[in-house]
Amino acid sequence: MQTNPRSRRREEADPAMVGWCPLWNWGCEPRGESPPRSLGGYVRSSASGWRRAFTLVELLVVIAVIGILAGLLLPGLARARAAADGARCVSNLHQTALAVQLYWDEHAGVAFSERTIRTNGGWRYWFGWLQDGAEGQREFDATQGALWPYFQGRGVEVCPSLNRASPLFKAKARGAAYGYAYNLLLGPRGLPGRALSSVARPAGLAVFADGGQVNDFQEPASAEHPMLEEFYYFDTNTVSATVHFRHRGRAQVAFAEGHVGTERADQGSEDSRVVGQLCGRLRAELVLP
Repeated sequence: MQTNPRSRRREEADPAMVGWCPLWNWGCEPRGESPPRSLGGYVRSSASGWRRAFTLVELLVVIAVIGILAGLLLPGLARARAAADGARCVSNLHQTALAVQLYWDEHAGVAFSERTIRTNGGWRYWFGWLQDGAEGQREFDATQGALWPYFQGRGVEVCPSLNRASPLFKAKARGAAYGYAYNLLLGPRGLPGRALSSVARPAGLAVFADGGQVNDFQEPASAEHPMLEEFYYFDTNTVSATVHFRHRGRAQVAFAEGHVGTERADQGSEDSRVVGQLCGRLRAELVLP
């Protein structure tokens, strides 16, 4: 086998280089028993020789590139997840709006009340029966809710953007109860509901919205440690802040004629005592029947 004269002269000039590949030549197979004194970047791969390895500088460069790519991709992934959760919330409210339309059709166009009767050590609310007792330990029965005959199952009652696993969230019942709030002025507590025929602008009347409020008066919450909790109605009371604006500062709202839209908090009603969460009220013109 003929040897390249240039290669032979280079090996003769530096005996330590005999049988070794330069760092820039990834394709060669090094020979010999020990790496050259003048070059790094080799590790022994077997008893027969050495192979090319990453240097520390190259490894640091790779790590830096991965970090840069992660910094570019993660915000986009977070936005995509938020958009997906928002779409699921809209779907939940569309199904709830359809169920309430069916209820109205079967009840002469009269809305249901937010809370009706006391029974079995608890109250029957529009969304189901909720037991009295300690926060987070109460039993909940969704089958006693006004809309249960139209759902016949669970899955649309909690917005996926409501993080129930957060240490800042206070549960009201065992498991999920309801993550949406109902217009108290449409179905006053303990009184007959309003007739839909009396509503001048159904397309402008909010019926359901993302529900939640800041609790600082029931354990484990306190004035020093306020927590977010579910809440089940909204109104125009100036001390209330029971709509949860959890979709990037907006709340999803279902209206009386069936469409779902997004709304911002009424100016001056914002309650942001829980870090990263915003509760407040809808504008009065959206709530008044």
